[in-house]
Amino acid sequence: MSHSLRVIFAGTPEFAAAALAAIHRAGFLVPLVLTQPDRPAGRGMKLQASPVKRYAQEHGLAVAQPTSLRRAGKYPQEAAAAIDQLRATPHDVMVVAAYGLILPQEVLEIPRFGCINIHASLLPRWRGAAPIHRAIEAGDAQTGITLMQMDVGLDTGAMISETRTAITADDTTATLHDRLAEDGAKLIVKALIELERGGKLASTPQPADGVTYAEKIAKHEAALDWRRPAQALARQVRAFDPFPGGAGTLEDGSVVKIWAAVAEPAEAEGGKNGKAPGVIVDVSPEGVVVACGEGVLRLTQLQKPGGKRLPVREFLAGSALATGQRFQLPQAE
Repeated sequence: MSHSLRVIFAGTPEFAAAALAAIHRAGFLVPLVLTQPDRPAGRGMKLQASPVKRYAQEHGLAVAQPTSLRRAGKYPQEAAAAIDQLRATPHDVMVVAAYGLILPQEVLEIPRFGCINIHASLLPRWRGAAPIHRAIEAGDAQTGITLMQMDVGLDTGAMISETRTAITADDTTATLHDRLAEDGAKLIVKALIELERGGKLASTPQPADGVTYAEKIAKHEAALDWRRPAQALARQVRAFDPFPGGAGTLEDGSVVKIWAAVAEPAEAEGGKNGKAPGVIVDVSPEGVVVACGEGVLRLTQLQKPGGKRLPVREFLAGSALATGQRFQLPQAE
């Protein structure tokens, strides 16, 4: 099946690549793909193409990788050249998903149907960079995808459509990301078909109430603060998988990465609820149990620096964790 609607696509990570693949497979013309410049990654820190660029190259789609689209920014000549390329590329709409560059008003006005963003939250909750992580971390019962007509604000545009999904007790950012990427891909194809048929998409302004911001995840957030409730720490561990992971530093300075953990009431440990936060109260093949500000946290998947993620039973075979040892309490930022 082919379509007459011409779609410029702008995106960078796997989440965006899923949407580009769905648009391309549905038969829409994609005359140009915008993605971030190649970045160093991996142990060798070699330049790596983004997942969106890899998909585009594998399917013969033209790619542009400007460093900026803002004439007033640090790269005015590059921005001007990219904007000229957009103007010279016949298209009807731009679809944007986790692109990572700011689109100024000048760019938003180029396509006749504007720019549609695929955002991984139920707007206006979790505008910003890390909506999937923050929804899990906050204990939200559900999240979803919102298609939005972009304006110059940070995820402030009018809402076109949404799809919802429950956040399960064992969802990590990795599992929820994959589900939302698939949902976003389906939703954007449906919207593009509707736009092609009807020449417009109805949208609703975002409500003023319920706005929250999903700040970008920082590496220092990996450190677990054992003074917090065990339930909150369990959510943090799930939210930070696959990046940056949870982490605890023992009093001897050795770091243990924490990839899976379950919150339990302190009473489950036979009344050992008088232990100070960070103290290991039990070590067994079923888990390393650590006292928290409220309840205890049973660590079930761990990793040593330079090692692999291991189930706790295997981790303990090569580690000397013992009852009574203590994880340091992180310094306040």
